[in-house]
Amino acid sequence: MNNWLTNTARQIRDLWGKWKPLQKGVFVAVLVAAVIGIVLLVSFSAAPRAVPLISRAVIDDVELNRITTRLDQENVSYSVTADRRIMVPDESTAQRMRAILTREDLLPRDTDPWELFDIDRWTQTDFERNVNLQRSITRQLQQHIVALDDVDAASVNLVIPQAELFRDDQNPVTASVIITPKPGSDIRENRRKIEGIEKLIQFAVEGLRSEHITITDRAGIVLNDFEGMEGFDRLELTRREFNLKREVEGRYIKAIHDALSQIYGQSRVKVVNIDVDLLMGVRTSETEEVFPIETVPDDPRTPFSEREFVMSVPRSTEMLEELYEGTGFNPQGPPGQEGQTPPAYRDLDGMVGRWSNVESRTNYEMNTRRLYEEKSPEIRRMTASIALDGVWRKQYDEQGNLVTNPDGSIAREYVPVSQDELDRALDLARNAVGFSQARGDSVSVQHIQFDRSLEHEEEDAAFRRRRQIQMIILYSLIGIAILLVSFIVFRLISREIERRRRLREEELARQHQAMREAALRSAEEEGTDVEMSVEERARLEMQENAINMAREHPEDVAQLIRTWLMEE
Repeated sequence: MNNWLTNTARQIRDLWGKWKPLQKGVFVAVLVAAVIGIVLLVSFSAAPRAVPLISRAVIDDVELNRITTRLDQENVSYSVTADRRIMVPDESTAQRMRAILTREDLLPRDTDPWELFDIDRWTQTDFERNVNLQRSITRQLQQHIVALDDVDAASVNLVIPQAELFRDDQNPVTASVIITPKPGSDIRENRRKIEGIEKLIQFAVEGLRSEHITITDRAGIVLNDFEGMEGFDRLELTRREFNLKREVEGRYIKAIHDALSQIYGQSRVKVVNIDVDLLMGVRTSETEEVFPIETVPDDPRTPFSEREFVMSVPRSTEMLEELYEGTGFNPQGPPGQEGQTPPAYRDLDGMVGRWSNVESRTNYEMNTRRLYEEKSPEIRRMTASIALDGVWRKQYDEQGNLVTNPDGSIAREYVPVSQDELDRALDLARNAVGFSQARGDSVSVQHIQFDRSLEHEEEDAAFRRRRQIQMIILYSLIGIAILLVSFIVFRLISREIERRRRLREEELARQHQAMREAALRSAEEEGTDVEMSVEERARLEMQENAINMAREHPEDVAQLIRTWLMEE
């Protein structure tokens, strides 16, 4: 053993001596990292592990504050992770605090009570298996109820007691269900839908009976209390009968409107009242019908009918014939005594008689048909009252313009409905509703003048506004025309005044210029020096240039003058 250790140490020293400094550094670094990793692993393994208090995150700040405050009151150290989960030191503390939070109703609203059993374990007890079974049945039943069209949400609570040895000690399985109907649903008043939910619950849970099921709404009203619903059923039946009656009456009203409104217009036809007396009871009638037997069928290839009928055909015949000839038997009394035959018949004794009887019986067969009919409901009697309005016609003058009253309204004339039209409308209405005289139906059509004052006022107001708009447009056009004419006249007068002023100024300038030129010429002739201003010299040069241009280019100057005149 010592030799092996010595040899091993010598080999390590030899190997260490052969390594380069870089290899030695890498080896030392790996060794140090391994030691640090082992130390950290041991330290983390020895440290206590925190467990979650609730399996899901607490999103609501108010609920989180209430839970943490209760943990502080119990002096429990906790931490809140970044995803808002509450962690406690150990499992025993978590179980204790879960019980406290559940008892004081501090768990979040969306927390499932069954989540307390969502804990990973190596094994499961029978109690946990039963809890999981009850939990799965509850959730599946809740999903079935929510899947119904009339249910928006449902809460299911099942109580499945433990099996007892004796039947008398066994507690029944019970179920309580709270449903939230969808808006517009009639599930509260519909007994068949409630019975369907009750059957669904009963068949989903083994051993559950209908009397141990309670179904309520959010207001706490029991919906499956069928024993006390006789009055409700009667009211429900009455409501359905009333709805059926109203539906039939609405169908008849629509039929009358469709028959008359296309002829007289929607606004002229009014169904004042319609009453349909329905017989709601179920009645069964049996009818036996006898009809002839067809012996020769019809040939469809011919234009006439070859059918032949007989009322009956013989099925069997029985003949009976009886013949008798001889004396009649006249009974006597006991031996040694006279008979009891009256003296009047004793003379007939010994006469020979003859008797015969012939009978013939023939049995006939006839076609019969038995009809079984159930009638429900049936119209017992129908009455309808229809009002038909006349026509308001607008009055026009000879030029085709509307005639108006002094107040500006439209002049109208009322034309009533003739009796001939009332009779035709009555026939149409009777045919539309299936009138039956045998049933005692009554349909009346009367001419009644409807109150159309509001309609006429609106039409007159619209007519006045239209006339007012027309007059405003007409006067506006006249005013615009007057303004245009005035502007044109003003423009012409202004141009004429401007032209005359310009001509007068040109004439005065020409006179002044002529006088000045005459003075200049006279001064030049006399040899006198005349002083001229800069403006006068420029005007004189311009004038000389214009005169020279007119002499050299007379056509251009003439065109320029024409342009000036056109612009003016």
